[in-house]
Amino acid sequence: MSTSSVAPSGLLVRSMPAVFVLIWSTGFIVARYGMPYAPPFKFLSVRYALSILAFLVWIFAAGVRWPSERRQWWHLCVTGVLMHGGYLGGVWAAVKAGMGSGLSALIVGLQPVLTAVWLSSRQGAEAVSRRQWLGLWLGFIGLALVVSRKFGHGAPGDLVSPLNLGFAVLALLSITAGTLYQKRHVTPCDVRTANAVQLMAALIVTLPLALLESESMQWNGELIGAMGWSVLGLTLGGSSLLYMLIQRGAAASVASLMYLVPPTTAVMAWLLFAEPITLTTLIGMGLTAFGVSLVVRQPKA
Repeated sequence: MSTSSVAPSGLLVRSMPAVFVLIWSTGFIVARYGMPYAPPFKFLSVRYALSILAFLVWIFAAGVRWPSERRQWWHLCVTGVLMHGGYLGGVWAAVKAGMGSGLSALIVGLQPVLTAVWLSSRQGAEAVSRRQWLGLWLGFIGLALVVSRKFGHGAPGDLVSPLNLGFAVLALLSITAGTLYQKRHVTPCDVRTANAVQLMAALIVTLPLALLESESMQWNGELIGAMGWSVLGLTLGGSSLLYMLIQRGAAASVASLMYLVPPTTAVMAWLLFAEPITLTTLIGMGLTAFGVSLVVRQPKA
């Protein structure tokens, strides 16, 4: 995205990773409030449609120009299908199909490692150093400790089946491929138009799946609140920040930020739902934070 139109700089740029982690971590809160009252693809279809509407209002009010090249539209559509349709659809469908939140977080948490494996195999400008590999594995071990208490405390029965495991792996592959694809193929353009195009593509692939769901949406205060924050916070805020971070940073460093989401979510759940934080969770948080610091720290000249 051309960041010129929003002109983030200075303190704002340095705070972007922390703000992104805080916003992205609220996805657990949204799922807790909204999942019992809506099937995954219907919820996501409504979320995408409302988000597109919000971005269109923002785009026309600001007079933002749309991407001019057909190739750019295609690349944005591919990343939209992967990072919105595949990733979010896979996570929500896996949990709805009986997988616990801890296991789904652990599977998707492999993203930084997969990203590093791909970058190392390419041996390009973003080749992963030994220090970063150490940080990635420490971060993953910390993530495993953080989510370990959620095993057996996720969806009813906390079942693992070929269906929900397939959904979770789909989410993992989608977010990994989407991050790498955007970094390689998407040239800078305005974050608002970029997100709008991505969401349009995600809606096209998600809506047919929503029409196949027999369960209806039960609109109440919890579902309305979850939908409102999904649109305003997670999509307009979180997705926009993720787009900017990918455009500005190294793929492995951006992916490693995902390790910080479960620990941050654990703190939020403790504050909002009084979910206990154990010594194991605290150790996992420390390992994760240290591992991410090894990945994102710039080497000394």
